Parts: sequence; C-alpha cells; structure tokens
Amino acid sequence: MSNPIVLLTCVALFWGGNAVAGKLAVGHVSPMLLTALRWLFAVIFIAPFALANVREQWPIIRKNMVMLFLFGAFGFAGFNALFYYALNYTTAINVTIEQSIMPLIVFFGNFLLFKLRPTPLQLIGFSLTLFGVAITVSNGDLASLLLLNLNRGDALMLMAALLYGGYTVMLRYKPPLHWRAMIFVLAVSALLSSLPLAYVEYHTGNMILPDIQGLGVILYIAIFPSLLAQSLYIRGVEMVGGNRANLFINLVPVFGSILAVLILGEVLHTYHIFALAFVVAGILLAERSAIIQSKATAK
Repeated sequence: MSNPIVLLTCVALFWGGNAVAGKLAVGHVSPMLLTALRWLFAVIFIAPFALANVREQWPIIRKNMVMLFLFGAFGFAGFNALFYYALNYTTAINVTIEQSIMPLIVFFGNFLLFKLRPTPLQLIGFSLTLFGVAITVSNGDLASLLLLNLNRGDALMLMAALLYGGYTVMLRYKPPLHWRAMIFVLAVSALLSSLPLAYVEYHTGNMILPDIQGLGVILYIAIFPSLLAQSLYIRGVEMVGGNRANLFINLVPVFGSILAVLILGEVLHTYHIFALAFVVAGILLAERSAIIQSKATAK
C-alpha cells in the first residue's frame, strides 16, 4: 500500500474499531489482562514473519534496546492499558473523540523539542479540534471544565492520548529498522511491560478471565489495531512525517462513532455531532495547510 492517505485512513478505521472492541470487552475480560493478551497474540502472529529481520538487524536493536523498550512500554502498553481502563467508565464515542487531542500534543512536542512551528491554518485547525474535544469531555457543558469536573473515563483517556502523542513525537529518533523488526520488538516490549500491570490486577482481585466474547475481542485487537494499524502508522510517519500522519487520528472519532452507534447502540448526542464537526474541520484545515506548505517548499 503506497498511498499514505489510504494507508493512514485504514489506521483510523482500525483504531475506531478498537474503541468498540474495548467496550465489548467490559465484563468479559479485565483491561490489564486484555492489554497483556493483546500483545501476547500480536507477538505470536508476527514472530514467523519478523524473526529473520530481527536477526539481521540485531546489532541495531541491541544498541537501541532501551529506547525501543520505552517506545513499547509507553506508546503501546501504557496507552492501551489506560485506553481499555477508560472504557469501563465512559462511552466508546467519547473515547474516540478524545483521541483527537493527540495532534495537538504532537505539534506542541515538536515545537518544544524541534522548533517546528505550525502555520496559521494549522493553529486554527488545532483550535477547532481542541474545542471539539472540550465539548466531548464536558458532555456539552463547557462550564464544567472550569470546575475540573471530568468523568474518570474521560480523564484516563486524556492521559492515554498524552502518552501516545509523546510516543509519536519521539518516533523521530527511531533507529533505521525494517517495519517488521520494529513492530516485533515494540510488541515484545509492550508484552513485558504489561505483565506487571496484569499481576497487580490479579493481586487486587480485579482480574476477569476472558470468555468467548472476550477471546473474540482479543483476537480482533491483536490483528487489526495492534499489528496492522501500528505497522501502517509507522510507515505513514515515514512517508509524510509525524505532524501530518497524526492528523489522520482525527478520523478515528468519525469511524468510531459510526461503529459505536451501529454495533453498541450508543446514543450520538447533539454535542457529539458538534464535536465531530469541529474535529473534521480541524483536520481539513491543518491538512490543507500542509499541502500548501509542501507546494511552497517544492517551488
């Protein structure tokens, strides 16, 4: 798949489905066990295809082991653990819309670390996106934000977005690995770092072993949001850069909301529709700015 727009749109679709799958997991498998099993199955699925690349590039992997482990621990395991935990307290629609704050985190991180300045159109786009997320987390009552009156699930999801936004910014430092080797190493790192979380869940008596529905959810998220989406996302960042690639995350709430209504029967409130409108307007403006900037640079 060579078209970055198609590639990153598929990423958004798979991640939109991830929120619905995570909601279907509630009561059928506990969130920390779900995170650990997700990456266990992901490692098993990709190992036959990736081990040759890992052996070939082992000197690079060994040299960058700490960085790669942190990528997997925070960008994969940490994000997923907070994501699935959040779905125990809020809706799939809310979670998918709240993911749209990630591009703001990426641009802010790129500005602080690499002095990459957003264009005026991008700033407008980000502002629209932020406003859409604010509408969502406040359930349409923006005044409640002044009281810091956030649902626990919404607060957890914002923390998850912060982790993944930081991971995307730091991908600039990723070593020159084949995508299969990269995904395999990060998946193993995510598995190892999620095991202590699953142990704590078991030790506190909160672990729920998966039933048939739970197993189905685990298989779906191990294949689509984990292996396929993460691989395509890394490729997308390579093709168009972290700033532009991260903008497509704003399509996640569109796909996620549609799937949540169709599959979960969740209610799409009026404030959700307004929030989605701001999010989509934000991505269109920011993407338009990137295209204009690219043409100007080419001249």
